[in-house]
Amino acid sequence: KNQIYMSPFSGISFLGQITKLSSTVTNLLPRSVPFYVGNLDSVFEKHQKWQTLLPRVTPFYAVKCNNNLAVLRTLSALGTGFDCASKREIEMVMSIGVTPDKIIYAHTTKPQSHIRYACAQGVDMMTFDNKEELLKITRGHPNAKLLLRIAVDDSKSQVKLSTKFGATLGTVGSLLKRAHELDLDVKGVSFHVGSLCTDSVAYRWAIEEAHHVFEQRLIGFHLDLLDIGGGFSGHGLEMMSKGINEALDEFFPADSGVRVIAEPGRYFVDSAFTLALNVFARKKVWSLPINGNGLDTMIMYYVTDGLHGAFGINKLHPDMKPFVLLSGEHRAQIPVCYLGPTCDSADRIMDVWMPELNIGDWILVDNFGAYTIPLPTDFNGFEKPTIYLVVTPQIWKMLNFKVIVWMFSLPLPS
Repeated sequence: KNQIYMSPFSGISFLGQITKLSSTVTNLLPRSVPFYVGNLDSVFEKHQKWQTLLPRVTPFYAVKCNNNLAVLRTLSALGTGFDCASKREIEMVMSIGVTPDKIIYAHTTKPQSHIRYACAQGVDMMTFDNKEELLKITRGHPNAKLLLRIAVDDSKSQVKLSTKFGATLGTVGSLLKRAHELDLDVKGVSFHVGSLCTDSVAYRWAIEEAHHVFEQRLIGFHLDLLDIGGGFSGHGLEMMSKGINEALDEFFPADSGVRVIAEPGRYFVDSAFTLALNVFARKKVWSLPINGNGLDTMIMYYVTDGLHGAFGINKLHPDMKPFVLLSGEHRAQIPVCYLGPTCDSADRIMDVWMPELNIGDWILVDNFGAYTIPLPTDFNGFEKPTIYLVVTPQIWKMLNFKVIVWMFSLPLPS
């Protein structure tokens, strides 16, 4: 169950807050249960930065990235929209009061029943990239407001998406023609440069290609919406925003009448969450010499979450740093291996050099709020992480968290 704490530690770093809070939390929890500490202030601060750096771009938060209800409520209170990829995600955001006009059903291949559900709920904005999808939309939501998703160059990103999603520019004309024949309303263009984009030039190229599509307007369409997708990491928005703003000013200037939205996920939540794991077992094993230093043993640590939980998509965390020691004195670095709790022999998280730990020690994985919380399975029946949320009184009052207080049965701060 989520629990929200008022933080008295606003004058120190968040890692310091976590360390202080953890000393209390770890006394309350069984050591077999992993837990997150989430910083709602960080989510607020990221939203403020987005508004400053990308004032023309309205964020529609990607729910798939982290569907914690307190995060969704925080972003809803801040006025963001939501990018949903399924019926369940639409249900989730509407259950906290999000209105249909604040939702984009941003999946190009949707089950027919999910399309009908979106129609019944008044969620009109959705994406497509093929003719078969247009037929399904005609049957399930003929009044939908459609965005044609195009495939763009994602070579500047660590996780590619255009091999699975997006129409090539050569097929755009026929797709728009078919949509017109089916009397569907295409309102604009969307794209996604890939996850963890490293260069703003990728957005420039994609915005320019979207502009080419806008120039192919058919009679009956009024294109006035551009969705620049996701790909934003938890840091470096200053660099990315400069290139994006320049491209928008060139191809879709403010007086063009084109509304611009985006689908950031990781940007808002990555640095807001830290995962705490407990070492519940360990053993020494023989290994080959490492880095030529002649060591012939490695310690294997079994921890309380693994590949069937938060670490299920490790490719989305290429910069995951070695775990931070939470308890115990400073010790020499040795080669260790971290393994998850299940009986799956492939449940191996990472090999790294770290201080030697004892059974019962706690370790931290910082910057771990993106594509982690929605992933845990019930494989082997291990407990899923508990989530503890921290917010300072100033942000609590600013966001008017009365609904969250009611939801978690907590008193309002004085």
